[in-house]
Amino acid sequence: MPMDCSAVTCHGVMAHRKGFGQFSRLLLLMAVCVAAAPALAANPAPDASEAGMAILHKLQVAARTLDYSGIYTYQQGAAMQSSRIVHIVDGTGERERIELLDGDPREFIRHNDVTQCLIPEKKVVILEHKRGDRFPGLILGEGRQIPDYYDIKLGQAGYRIAGRECVMLELVPRDEHRYGYRLCSDTTTHLLLKAQVIGPGGVVDQISFNSLEIGSQVTPDGLNSSWNTKGWKVIESSMKPVDLAQDGWRIPFPPGYEPVMQVTRTMKRGKQVNQLVLTDGLAAVSVFIESHGSGKSPPFLNEAVSTGAMNIFRTRIGDHWLTTLGEVPAQTLREIAERTQYVPLAPQQ
Repeated sequence: MPMDCSAVTCHGVMAHRKGFGQFSRLLLLMAVCVAAAPALAANPAPDASEAGMAILHKLQVAARTLDYSGIYTYQQGAAMQSSRIVHIVDGTGERERIELLDGDPREFIRHNDVTQCLIPEKKVVILEHKRGDRFPGLILGEGRQIPDYYDIKLGQAGYRIAGRECVMLELVPRDEHRYGYRLCSDTTTHLLLKAQVIGPGGVVDQISFNSLEIGSQVTPDGLNSSWNTKGWKVIESSMKPVDLAQDGWRIPFPPGYEPVMQVTRTMKRGKQVNQLVLTDGLAAVSVFIESHGSGKSPPFLNEAVSTGAMNIFRTRIGDHWLTTLGEVPAQTLREIAERTQYVPLAPQQ
């Protein structure tokens, strides 16, 4: 998905941005061909879950181990953005470059777990020391709980994406706390070629390769940045582990979601923001907590705002603003925010 340097690791696989105002932009960093394609199985076969999970893990392995380059387009609501990706595995590990082709110029250059975000108009490089899998990566964490919360349906081969044949896989949510997914896996390499987020009314987000090369056709030259960053300011993203429960926060987790990260981030002007990331293996939710200070109330207070599959809900708890966001139903975010409690710890004697 498209990315914003200011929150490149917000969700790992999916960084989110635009349309939620300045504060949210700091936090927020598939054309459908189903009608003419082979139908998915009407009901999951007894072994569909196991076979589906095997495909999901192959997708993840392919995203991390293959050499590939291409252009993909992400559609979020009415907005569309194209990016060029080059991914190569060599003796030093994974190397990747993603260049945004629309809007403000941005580049993301990753070497294993270190990502540089280049902001040319400001001559700034933002450095992140945390892995953030993005398309064509998919699974967040281990993903062991996916079969417990999604029915997995396997389709036949016969789809074509970016000139390559792929097999359709559908994940249907078993409750209202998550969206569904429709994925197309390359029949030869298992690389994810297309992913759709499915809501009650149909496709709400999609990302798909438009062109793709895999293997020996991919050369290391594509990893070179378009910009000479000599003399640019380097900002290292500051994150420290935090235990929100120990600090007095009682944050409810929706069924199937588990915490994968709890950190304190240093934002602009030294502002401290706590972030909790929850995931069910596919969907992810971020919870941000900051002191409200003496500033004005943030926009969209106590109401959900949506852009495609991305939803955001913000409320006030005591002396704090709490923001929940993620590519999950708005009601899921509202329930987390409205059921969260803050019980300050008694001062030590």
